[in-house]
Amino acid sequence: MKETITKQLQAVQQASRKIITLTDEAINHLLCALADSIPAHRDAILEANQKDIERMDPTDPMVDRLLLNTSRLEGIAADIRNVASLPSPLDSLLEERVLPNGLNLKKVTVPIGVIGIIYEARPNVTFDVFALCLKSGNATVLKGGSDAMYSNIAIVELIHSVLKEHGINPDTIYLLPAEREAAAVMLNAVGYIDMIIPRGSQKLIDFVRNNAKVPVIETGAGIVHTYFDKSGDLELGKQVIFNAKTRRPSVCNALDTLIIHLDRLGDLPALVEPLQEKQVLLFADEAAFLALQSFYPEELLHRAEPEHFGTEFLSLKMSVKTVASLEEALEHIARYSSRHSEAIIATDPETAAIFLKRVDAAVVYANTSTAYTDGAQFGLGAEIGISTQKLHARGPMALKELTTYKWIIEGNGQVRPV
Repeated sequence: MKETITKQLQAVQQASRKIITLTDEAINHLLCALADSIPAHRDAILEANQKDIERMDPTDPMVDRLLLNTSRLEGIAADIRNVASLPSPLDSLLEERVLPNGLNLKKVTVPIGVIGIIYEARPNVTFDVFALCLKSGNATVLKGGSDAMYSNIAIVELIHSVLKEHGINPDTIYLLPAEREAAAVMLNAVGYIDMIIPRGSQKLIDFVRNNAKVPVIETGAGIVHTYFDKSGDLELGKQVIFNAKTRRPSVCNALDTLIIHLDRLGDLPALVEPLQEKQVLLFADEAAFLALQSFYPEELLHRAEPEHFGTEFLSLKMSVKTVASLEEALEHIARYSSRHSEAIIATDPETAAIFLKRVDAAVVYANTSTAYTDGAQFGLGAEIGISTQKLHARGPMALKELTTYKWIIEGNGQVRPV
């Protein structure tokens, strides 16, 4: 397997050197053609997706991530067209100056080269990644999870057919075999892959970080908190918390822990009352448990254990933590946060300002839902992942984050003195 994959990675690397010769118009035309071809191939994609769905436990919350349907495919096509409509991130002049010796220095954006994505049961990522990588001049190597094997194969076959129709090397995108052994080859593909981005659970991200020799950007894992301050507006809080927890509980920006100020425990039953509609299971610390005991359904209310804090639930579960001050809330977040998305609900502007300044996360919110941590919502077209680290990129990674830069130096015979 290693020899076969390595040979294919060589072909991808060669293809990556040709992408830079494509005009932005040619890339946009191809992306729009791909979006237009999705309806015609809808049945084949959905049939493949159904094969994957049938292999998964129907009670597994990951089914929602895996599921494709007509509406979602329409959304994917719209996202691809949106990416095509965005300005090219390449050849942007970042800096220019002339040295005293007459040398002209320019710093311009260029593709990273070959970008590898290792991800779990989210076949929409296959479309998103290809569109963003091609638009930014990069070739793509994908390692999807076995749960989405049939879906990913069908999608990449469609992409290959569109590439061929437009005279572009299909090696521009390569889907690795679903077997785990393929991941090991990918993580060690120094010289063939320039950067790897894992998208999925903390377990997957830890595995990639601990085993990769290729540079890695960590994305995805979200242990998300919302702090309801003593100055928080109750009605606003009810809406925001319900949306952040239940809109799509299986995604990384979903709320995991509600932190509430001790002075507002009397409002806690009303604050979480809408969650009953979605049968959200609460794990409450002692003070919160006593406040909820006679109000929240008994079968949905449990006392919190230590492991319920610092957990990315990815399901209709949420922990509740009581604090006596903003400082205590900040300390709790600092201890358990994955530095993805954190929020405060407060009407006091000074409290909100302190929270926004001191919380260390890629995205920090005041009086709104963490569900907005999304490249499309940020006006970036789509995203290749949400970086939770601080080097190269942070937060939703889109076109600009898929480029690097090089210096171009032009002279007229200057030589450096000995």
